[in-house]
Amino acid sequence: MFKSIVASLAVSLPLAWSGSALAQQWPTKPVKVVVPGAAGSGTDITARIFTDALSRKFGQPFVVDNRAGANGMIGTEYVAKQPADGYTLLFSYTAAQVVNQSLYPKTGYDGAKDFAPIVQIGSGGNFLVVPASMPVKDLKEFIAYVKAKPEDELAYGSWGNGSGGHLSMEALKQQTGVKIRHVPYKSSAAANTDLAGGVIQVAFSATASALPLIQAGKIKALAISGPNRLSTMPEIKTMTEQGVKFDLASWYGMFAPAGTPPAIVNAINAEVHRLLQLPEMRETLSKAGLSDWPVKTPEEFGATVRNDVKEWGDIVRRGNIKVD
Repeated sequence: MFKSIVASLAVSLPLAWSGSALAQQWPTKPVKVVVPGAAGSGTDITARIFTDALSRKFGQPFVVDNRAGANGMIGTEYVAKQPADGYTLLFSYTAAQVVNQSLYPKTGYDGAKDFAPIVQIGSGGNFLVVPASMPVKDLKEFIAYVKAKPEDELAYGSWGNGSGGHLSMEALKQQTGVKIRHVPYKSSAAANTDLAGGVIQVAFSATASALPLIQAGKIKALAISGPNRLSTMPEIKTMTEQGVKFDLASWYGMFAPAGTPPAIVNAINAEVHRLLQLPEMRETLSKAGLSDWPVKTPEEFGATVRNDVKEWGDIVRRGNIKVD
């Protein structure tokens, strides 16, 4: 038995050393970080915060490469097909990584199988917002208000077909039976403008874009999706707290092509977690609507991705949601 243990160590120790050596040697050249969204988008702005920090840590430039289009599919598919050598990474978001494959017949990638999950960056929800003049103060009263109206008389806005705002409202409709028409916009900010003006009556809005209008008294928040309240508006209860279970959260995340060496994945994971402990980093990301800071290993983040593929996919299938 002793000999077998020694033999086992003789095999495993060089592998451990080689992994450690690999993490120390990498990177020896610039690292491309693909963002499947446009310059100036929330994903792009957040990605640049981390790429700047990673450049300082690892001594090589981490360069953002914006590849927008097709609801994030263009950039995501590009990364899935790159060499698994740690020199092409993906900085993505929930919809592009886990929702698209349920919305579209062909995405060119599998968000769970074609990537090595590196690290989850925060977790948060969207505000359910209505005009300030609507005579309701919480989710229960809103549901009753909608049900008292003729079917589809009221309209809700989102930042596009298949967006988090669209699917969150569909989840609410599926659980409560309310009937509300969908009006897709090009951005959450555009939907909020029409909401404040009374053109539409409700929306699930990205918290960062909704906060200024809430604070100005032009719209009001009735609930927030996801498992946690937002630290900057802790008085707004979650949907689950108000009787409509909806714990799915939005997040940012870093990924690499499947097969990327674990030593590289773990090195990035450790550094991002260190950054997320910094108060100034959390303050910056809180303003972007993130309310929780889960510390997950790459394997645990992978489990989150697989669960979200199923849960968001169930919403799409139950609602028979199609995207042109």
